Parts: sequence; C-alpha cells; structure tokens
Amino acid sequence: MSRKTKVIIIEDDENILNSLKEILRSEGYEVDTATNGEEGIKKCKANPFDLALLDIRLPGMNGTKVLEVLHKEFPDMIKIMITGYPSLENAVASLKRGADAYLMKPVNPLTLLKVIKEKMCDRSNSRFRGKHDEESSRFLFKH
Repeated sequence: MSRKTKVIIIEDDENILNSLKEILRSEGYEVDTATNGEEGIKKCKANPFDLALLDIRLPGMNGTKVLEVLHKEFPDMIKIMITGYPSLENAVASLKRGADAYLMKPVNPLTLLKVIKEKMCDRSNSRFRGKHDEESSRFLFKH
C-alpha cells in the first residue's frame, strides 16, 4: 500500500481554504492547512509535505517570500501558487522563485486536480530517471 500524498494549503481566506481542503481530501490526499506564511513554514519544517498550495497575498510574509523559503528548504516539494490577483509579473516572479505551477482564483477543482496529478507524476518520473541513470552508470563503469 502506498502512502498518501501530503499537501499543505497556505491560504488566509477560510472559505477558499476549506473548499480546497475538502476537494483534496475527497481525492485521498492527506491535507494540513495554515492561514499565514510563518505558520505554513513552521508546519513544513515539523512535518515535510509532498506539495504546497500557496496564496500569493498572505498576511505578514507574502506568498512569494514563503515560496522562496520553501524552495530553498524543500527543493523536492511541489509548489503551486494560487492568486485572485493574476498578473504577468506575479506569474514570472513565482516561476523564477521556484513555483511549479501558477493558478488563478477561483480555482477550477478539475484543473487543480489535473495540475497536481501532472506535477506529482513529473516528480516521480524525474526521481525514477535519476535513480535509473545512476544505476546504469554504476553498471557501465563496473566493467
């Protein structure tokens, strides 16, 4: 039996937070939440997650700053930015700072689930390729 994918949602709007949490839980994800960046970072350090959904506009530390911290501390974590204030500058800044995807609110549940599945698949494939390449190179150099 494989373990559940662990997701943290960092979002200050309680209605959006609860909706996202219910969507993901109904699909079998293990979900935790935080309503600000500091709380989200603290939870990630205490209990690493596979994926983070981050709002760009958060109280205190904004989402792009949280993204920078998570990207540095947890480079393998998938990070998806969500915003109700889309702009080209935000999208470019988020991707440069390590976001794996950028979604606009209101988030379509089917789109969200599709993006999460694609990013998790990409991560699994890159890990497999890395392990396979490492094993292949060890084999080639043994002879």
